[in-house]
Amino acid sequence: MKIINTQVMVLVGLVLLVSCNKKTKNPVSQSSNNLIEVKIDSLLLLLTMEEKVDLCHAQSKFSTKGVDRLGIPELWMADGPHGVRAEISWDSWKYAGWTNDSITAFPALTCLASTFNPKLAEAYGFSLGEEARFRNKDVLLGPGVNIYRTPFNGRNFEYMGEDPFLAATMAVPYIKGIQKNGVAACVKHFALNNQEHQRHFVNVNVSDRALHEIYLPAFKAAVQDANVWALMGAYNKFREQYTTHHELLTKTILKGDWEYDGVVISDWGSTHNTDEAAINGLDIEMGTGTDGLSSSTKNHYDHYFLANPFLAKLKSGEIPERVLDDKVRRILRLRYRTNLSKNRPLGRANNAEHHEVARKVATEGIVLLKNKDNLFPIKDQEGLTIAIIGENATRSMTAAGGSSELKPKFEISPLEGIRTRFKKATVLHTMGYESGPSQYSRVYPPTLDQDSLKTEAIQLAKKADIVLFVGGLNKSHKQDCEGDDRQQFGLPFGQGDLILAISEVNQNLGLLLLTGNAIDMPWLNEVKGLMQTWYLGSMSGQAIADVISGDISPSGKLPFSFPKKLEDNGAHSFGIASYPGVDMTQHYKEDILVGYRWHDTKNIEPLYAFGYGLSYTSFDLDNIQSDKKIYSQNDTVKITCDVTNTGDLEGSEVVQVYVGKTNSKVERATKELKGFSKVKLKKGEKKSVIISLDISKLAYYDESKSDWNLETGDYEIYVGNASNNISGYMVVTVQ
Repeated sequence: MKIINTQVMVLVGLVLLVSCNKKTKNPVSQSSNNLIEVKIDSLLLLLTMEEKVDLCHAQSKFSTKGVDRLGIPELWMADGPHGVRAEISWDSWKYAGWTNDSITAFPALTCLASTFNPKLAEAYGFSLGEEARFRNKDVLLGPGVNIYRTPFNGRNFEYMGEDPFLAATMAVPYIKGIQKNGVAACVKHFALNNQEHQRHFVNVNVSDRALHEIYLPAFKAAVQDANVWALMGAYNKFREQYTTHHELLTKTILKGDWEYDGVVISDWGSTHNTDEAAINGLDIEMGTGTDGLSSSTKNHYDHYFLANPFLAKLKSGEIPERVLDDKVRRILRLRYRTNLSKNRPLGRANNAEHHEVARKVATEGIVLLKNKDNLFPIKDQEGLTIAIIGENATRSMTAAGGSSELKPKFEISPLEGIRTRFKKATVLHTMGYESGPSQYSRVYPPTLDQDSLKTEAIQLAKKADIVLFVGGLNKSHKQDCEGDDRQQFGLPFGQGDLILAISEVNQNLGLLLLTGNAIDMPWLNEVKGLMQTWYLGSMSGQAIADVISGDISPSGKLPFSFPKKLEDNGAHSFGIASYPGVDMTQHYKEDILVGYRWHDTKNIEPLYAFGYGLSYTSFDLDNIQSDKKIYSQNDTVKITCDVTNTGDLEGSEVVQVYVGKTNSKVERATKELKGFSKVKLKKGEKKSVIISLDISKLAYYDESKSDWNLETGDYEIYVGNASNNISGYMVVTVQ
């Protein structure tokens, strides 16, 4: 009877496999999902145990095996979160040397978060997904949604800031946009990978409440709201267990509580134990050598923890085969969503639409931080001399940085973009300082004479009407780069001293900061203008020129706080036990008070607050009110606000809604972001904005019952355009 049933199932499966050639409007609709599950059931009966295990581990740096005899294709992955990485060799980290793997470099995700524009996030994701599909990639390794906890984290530029609500709100449409192309997004790094220093070894201790309120919401939204198809584990430990195969995080929360039906992929070399990987929910092991970490021997992929060691334990009965079948079911489900879906679009790359999306994200993400005497915008006119000083004016910011490095078809530098836009003015340039070449895991010293560069820069500044210093960090090791963290809060390579020296000879000084992190600014009083321009990718120069010329008014808002001094940051305020840790263990002593939550609650004034950003025009927020004053626990609060452009130029403002709890039973932040809306207004125009808040989202994570708890009573609602700039305040009651 078992043989007959098996034959029937195989026959049904083969019929259904043929039927999938018929095109459907939505490849992942409910009916097609049901059909996929039937196909998976049939394939499980056809696969040998060895073939199943082969699906669970790498065969090369960025691919896993298929099963030729059954028509199951290989699975191909690619970095990264803001562009499809160039082709890597089969079994080394050297580039494969292709000539047709150049792509569009999109702005880094800090810039995307700064737009506060979810619709733009979807356009970004869709364009990126098209480029991945064009390159025949099945899984795109992004977005990163780890929380900005310390300004030293080398990978903060890849993430979406310090606020879990903002990160979740921007990540969901990004993921949906990618997956519309039949390419899986892979949200990462799950979880608590909030520093690069000692990332392979550091053990994180954090409360359950902070875990659920701060560090998991963006992942949860990716799973439950975006239906993300893949998720990547992290390198670090959490409570002494590696997060990639963590009983609480991966098995209980992700696959249990959240009912995640996608695959869990290890970070490259983040697997450490066959039993934990098998039982706790890792599905695909990727890595760099025999032990998943470093060494290489012949046929080393067969020695991965989820390869031959896994097979041996399955055959001996130490691990039940149902554990393997769950992994294979998920892996096949991923195939049917991607490379076994018969109606995947073909994809496109380096087209005008992608360039326009990259440029729009860049212009909307640039944050104007200071504009004394209206230094910006700069009018292009005859007789005007602009001195562009700084290595970052010409340095590539798509190369290096670790796994996010890119090979764009082109990259317009800030200098090139400004020279192209300012045709009447005279634009001069000198480096001013030099930082040395970028190299992963190694710091190269500068090769040029720094004193000579500084002298030349000062002389050039004397000749100019306006000086634009283009500096900040770059994508080198121990700056904004994977593999380790920053070593200093201030600007490196003598930039601070150079800025002060330039200010002494030319007071019309503006700074364009290319960074993914907050920096120390002891020179701030000596400059008139300051813009945070992030890493903007292919269209960097054009976007910067758009904003400094006034063709587009800046509308970006900071996705993280700039502290006045390092100790004002919550993670750093408790000393090395909190960051970077002692004896490979660190304690998140600031708990739920991350970023602006810390500044607000502890009454520590930031240098620049979360949500802050200036415009070339001005706005009034008034007539702020809620639709009622008393709500039940299942209600939705509707906040209305009139926004008026009171200036002389068109521009966009972000209305931000924060909520605090009066007389809470537990410690709460003074306020937390719960809603926002970006609105574009012409000169003199007024628009009414409605922002809805589900009352259920006001709950806190109650450790006493390991669940969410919604308190009744009064809540304070704050409406403004930055966490520290509130235009209206009201109290509502939840019964």
